[in-house]
Amino acid sequence: MKTPSKILIVDDDPVNLEFFNLMLSKLGFTVEQADDGLEALAKLKKFHPNLILLDNIMPKMSGWELTKNLKKDPQFQDIPIIMFSALDDVKDKIAGFELGIDDYITKPFNFSEVLARIRAVLRNRELFSQIAVRESRLSLAEELSRDFKQNLSDFANSMDELDTAISAIQDSEKNAQAADLIKKVQEKTQNVRRQVAELDARIEKTILEWEALKKNEIGLSTLESQLRKSINQE
Repeated sequence: MKTPSKILIVDDDPVNLEFFNLMLSKLGFTVEQADDGLEALAKLKKFHPNLILLDNIMPKMSGWELTKNLKKDPQFQDIPIIMFSALDDVKDKIAGFELGIDDYITKPFNFSEVLARIRAVLRNRELFSQIAVRESRLSLAEELSRDFKQNLSDFANSMDELDTAISAIQDSEKNAQAADLIKKVQEKTQNVRRQVAELDARIEKTILEWEALKKNEIGLSTLESQLRKSINQE
């Protein structure tokens, strides 16, 4: 069963706090409230929300000030933020997006719209998380492949040393039984060499394919920036 998303609502209007608390709780979200930015900072450390609904104009600490603090803190900088504001100034909205706000809703708001935006932001954040995990896995696989290739190279060098040792024994040993044994060892080493060469070729091909894909790869931060711009232009 999927864990309910946790939402922190930060607003100095008690009516808004109670309304969103009631409506979102009924929809299955886990909700916590704060009536100013300072209280929000204290609750963030214990609550660790998946999303913040944030009013801009508040006493003690504004929504922008709280956002600036959060985006500087590695512990909280990835938490998505939807900001409420009574202002409908395009410059203010642009400044908010550049600050790191994920979405912006102007009061008076429609709850259906707010809910749709909440779900969209949470979906986008989940997508970013999945992409980050995938990038980490690919990076580990690439690192493992390169280490494996180095190990194969070391193994091939050891085989060279073994061949040299066999040649030395063969030159000094005239016994027919020893010669037969040496021949069998040489056959085994040749077989191992062939297998190592085939595996090395496969790894080399994979590395080249990774490098070709990387040329067209879009990093997570770039992807997020492009998506933000796309959302803001709609």
